Amino acid sequence: MQRAEIEALANAEGLTISGVVQATVEKPLPNGAASLILLSPLEPLFWAHVQKSAEARDGTPDPLDRWSLRVISEMALRLDGEPFFPFGGPPYHPFYTWAIDGGEVHVSPVALLTSQRAGLFTSFRGAIALSERIASEYVPSPCAGCAQPCTTSCPVGAMGPNGYDVPKCHAFLDSSEGRDCLSNGCRARRACPAGTNRLSEQSAHHMSYFHR
Repeated sequence: MQRAEIEALANAEGLTISGVVQATVEKPLPNGAASLILLSPLEPLFWAHVQKSAEARDGTPDPLDRWSLRVISEMALRLDGEPFFPFGGPPYHPFYTWAIDGGEVHVSPVALLTSQRAGLFTSFRGAIALSERIASEYVPSPCAGCAQPCTTSCPVGAMGPNGYDVPKCHAFLDSSEGRDCLSNGCRARRACPAGTNRLSEQSAHHMSYFHR
């Protein structure tokens, strides 16, 4: 199957290909796979697909992960591939490394992953390993020539060029001033000029799991 055909399958579920990793001698893929396709939310359509699903309405914990498990496993079955997910560990699969090796995602000045399509909201719902080689693409980093507002946008300096101070972030989210980040998503992520089309409802969902 060609990449365009796989992309069409992913788009029908509110997902998109965000990189294709090719197996090499130095970096083999699981179980001898030739290629591994990374799947990310197709913003802003993704959230509507999730919200109309049975997982979103059944009142059981972790609806997004359960949706991803079902949808991507079904895609993998159609493609005669093997699904992998960034949750469900330990052990955890090396999605950070896979993303960089995929050629379409890059490390930002605040160490979070970024891309032309999603900016600092770059994330992965899963991956599918295939026995055939699928065409990969290189997409330059959106950070080239950028003023890097992500390094200065955090209200308490929890995220910047020196790393991410998680306790300081959580402390801010506990304050009244932190409600904007809880409701609309991290300000540093929102400051990225690339990929500013994530819905506030989706960001609020992720923040509710992050800040428990």
